[in-house]
Amino acid sequence: QALQLLRKMSKDRVERDTITYSAAVSACEKSGKWRQSLQLFHEMSDKQVAKDTITHNVAIGSCQNGGAWEQALCILFKMLQDRAKLDILTYDSAISACEKG
Repeated sequence: QALQLLRKMSKDRVERDTITYSAAVSACEKSGKWRQSLQLFHEMSDKQVAKDTITHNVAIGSCQNGGAWEQALCILFKMLQDRAKLDILTYDSAISACEKG
């Protein structure tokens, strides 16, 4: 449903921002749709929507749930490269993704 609402926003020409994308990424992650979660995460770059620490953490958590530790590390390293703000959850999720992978 979150994906449908996000698409409807686009159709209705309602601006999709960091908060709306983050909510949709999180909804997909929580419902076990980790690939869709990552797809939305990457779509944010295509749409030039800023990603915050929360968005990154949810994406890394999606990788953790999907056993995609390589993707989790790619996100972490990109955050480091971009000098994005990391927190304890960022590192914890990345470590857990590696542990499960």
